[in-house]
Amino acid sequence: MAALSAARYLVLRPRGGSLLPPPPGPRLRPPQASLSSLSGMSRGRKVALSALGVLAAGGAGLALALHTAVSASDLQLHPPSYAWSHNGLLASLDHSSIRRGYQVYKQVCAACHSMEYLAFRNLVGVSHTEAEVKALAEEAEVVDGPDENGEMFTRPGKLSDYFPKPYPNSEAARAANNGALPPDLSYIISARHGGEDYVFSLLTGYCDPPTGVIIREELHYNPYFPGQAITMAPPIYNEILEFEDGTPATMSQIAKDVCTFLRWAAEPEHDHRKRMGMKMLMIVGLLTPLIYYLKRHKWSVLKSRKIAYRPPK
Repeated sequence: MAALSAARYLVLRPRGGSLLPPPPGPRLRPPQASLSSLSGMSRGRKVALSALGVLAAGGAGLALALHTAVSASDLQLHPPSYAWSHNGLLASLDHSSIRRGYQVYKQVCAACHSMEYLAFRNLVGVSHTEAEVKALAEEAEVVDGPDENGEMFTRPGKLSDYFPKPYPNSEAARAANNGALPPDLSYIISARHGGEDYVFSLLTGYCDPPTGVIIREELHYNPYFPGQAITMAPPIYNEILEFEDGTPATMSQIAKDVCTFLRWAAEPEHDHRKRMGMKMLMIVGLLTPLIYYLKRHKWSVLKSRKIAYRPPK
């Protein structure tokens, strides 16, 4: 029996183990022991440990929130959501507002900002007639050439010409704006988070800096701009221009019209896309009952038949 017990010990012991018996001393408790010890705690200790865990988690969350709040690089006021007339499911752009917005761009924004992806012909049938757009294009002087002598020359603009740039190159634009490059406005609504809400808030959000915030002389405080310090001076104010249709030129009206114009410039297919969507909904609404009827008609034979099995006699 002793030899059989020794052989069984040699077979069952782990590889590389010692044949000597384990030294006397405290043994490690299995994981179930810690669970049993927690279950054996008094109710007061459990409540205390739970409260300590909640306080630790709350303190960590508060520290993270305070760290985010006092970080100067993250200070930025998010623009509110405005009720634009073209935000409806089937609402179109206000084309009278687009026309006024182009006037704002031409008289105010075009002095610094370009729209190099927009041509004069894009205005035809949207905000102006063809004759009006031709007259607008002829006011611009376009550099063309070379001619027969190999020299460049200037000519009046045509419908196929793009909007003229205010500066010949980016370096000239930086030199005229204290080192800041004015962005192109062709797709500015789609390129900025918030779209027209952000642009409207930026145009109307200039104010004095709060106490403790120091802004350099060539910069201006705007809480909606990342960093709050913007090189562009307040571009619009009340009665900065006179609209052709007699609309009062308040600051909010000017900002609203130019934002509508920029939304159309960034998404000229806006009205066409919604019109096609409405037509598709109408077609689907007509076809759905017909398809459902055909489905019931074709499957009626299979769904109403009865299969009977008659075993052979």
